[in-house]
Amino acid sequence: MQRLRILTFNIAHGRGLTPIQGLTLAKKLRINLRRIARLIVKLKPDIVALQEIDQNSRWAGNFDQLNYLQSHTGYQHTVFGINNRREGLLNLSYGNAILSRHPIIESENIVFGSSRVGEKGFLYVELDVAGRRLPVLNLHLHYRSRVHRFRQVERIMDYVTGKSYDRRDHWHMPPIVCGDLNNSVHKPDATAELLRYFMLHGAYSLHPQDGLTFPSALPSRGLDFVFLPPACQEARSEVVRSFLSDHRPVLVDFALEE
Repeated sequence: MQRLRILTFNIAHGRGLTPIQGLTLAKKLRINLRRIARLIVKLKPDIVALQEIDQNSRWAGNFDQLNYLQSHTGYQHTVFGINNRREGLLNLSYGNAILSRHPIIESENIVFGSSRVGEKGFLYVELDVAGRRLPVLNLHLHYRSRVHRFRQVERIMDYVTGKSYDRRDHWHMPPIVCGDLNNSVHKPDATAELLRYFMLHGAYSLHPQDGLTFPSALPSRGLDFVFLPPACQEARSEVVRSFLSDHRPVLVDFALEE
């Protein structure tokens, strides 16, 4: 079995532990992103799922953060899923992204709403891992409203159900699911609902089960997760001690069955 590593990390627009967005100089943003890049290189994930990453936003230095991370980590394959766009003096462009050592053969970005600012969404990709399609879904749910989160996971469930039906001839495994879910699995909320849905596709496992990821300086809540489908075995997970964002990253190492 081939072993793979996946890292999910909400990088908070690169601002580090600064509590208010837009108060961090572009130079300091780049310094923090280089530190994030060094952490990624140290952890050696095959797949990096990022949330709250900016493509060209005034409040985040007006540069492509994914391209910057790619140039400092050496990953060959990337894709951006932009959920928020605003032109003009206070331009914004940000969402979710993937860095991968394996070719990205398909990608699709789904935005949950139509607002120009504050929207969440999910990025679906299929990777070519030694000739096998590996689907990965990177998501970010609403941070405040439980009602919004339930609506958002309904969109995800509808999407995955439709995708599995359309690809039933050659889609041999349901997706790895990861991201910032903004609620704990131990509460009757969106994370538990999403896990129940994916358990219908087989014996999914949740990682971490008890680790705390937010806030990073003194974590009291687990908001960031990786759901692994049955084909991913012998998993080991770690909440990485880091102060490069208000979230701590989650790293999962697993074996992909033949």
